[in-house]
Amino acid sequence: MHLFLCNVLNKNALSFVITCMAIYQIKTTQNLPISLQAAWDFISSPYNLETITPDDMGFEITNGVKPDDKMYAGQIITYNVKPLAGIKMEWVTEITHVENLKYFIDEQRFGPYSLWHHQHHIKAIEGGIQMDDIVHYKIPFGPLGQLMNTLVVKNKLKQVFDYRHKKLVELFGEL
Repeated sequence: MHLFLCNVLNKNALSFVITCMAIYQIKTTQNLPISLQAAWDFISSPYNLETITPDDMGFEITNGVKPDDKMYAGQIITYNVKPLAGIKMEWVTEITHVENLKYFIDEQRFGPYSLWHHQHHIKAIEGGIQMDDIVHYKIPFGPLGQLMNTLVVKNKLKQVFDYRHKKLVELFGEL
């Protein structure tokens, strides 16, 4: 799914310029047979990101996050990651919102996207938990970025979320 936000700029009385930007959305849902506390303990540790990220992305936290560290609002996390073609990039995210046992939000501060806003929600359901991820993102470079999203980026992100789904089933089982 994507959303186009457009502005009409009146350059003068006779000409208008319309500028549009595409903001894309990914939404995933997964049910796991674990307690709310167990789910929260896993997803609220930035250290566990490496476990649920495909190996070919070369994911590495670079600012000393330790296995027992829990996230908090305002936390900055720096990574090295190879999102496309093995090209290493630095990615900096901030945890902007945290509500214990319910959700957290991470937002990119520096990295490959013009916009990255990722909501992680969990809630108790019969027999376990439901985990929902909602990502809004924007690719830089205007129409070229939109083409890159169509040809490469959206498929790569689907692979990442498919890998996470599979890895969480391996770790916790399936509901």
